[in-house]
Amino acid sequence: MQEHEKSLLSLLLIGALIAIGKVLSGDDPITLRHFAGRVILGSFVSVMAGAVLIQIPNANPLAIQGVGAALGIAGYQAVELWLRRRAAGKKEGSEAQ
Repeated sequence: MQEHEKSLLSLLLIGALIAIGKVLSGDDPITLRHFAGRVILGSFVSVMAGAVLIQIPNANPLAIQGVGAALGIAGYQAVELWLRRRAAGKKEGSEAQ
């Protein structure tokens, strides 16, 4: 397995583990849909850390994983809030019509 493939898999795993931790620590009931959605979202948000390689091509893999963990936590929350606001806006818009 090449280095970039290892980095991608490690970022996916980091994001998935962060999302699993968030689901397990939350008060919401755990459903398969909720669990899978959060794991997918957390995994792909942490993969955005790969964009660091565009700016710093020789970045240390540990630094990339650290950025991935940070994005997996903070980025995940930002994306979830944005999606909830967008969904709430669509509900309000359809009720007003």
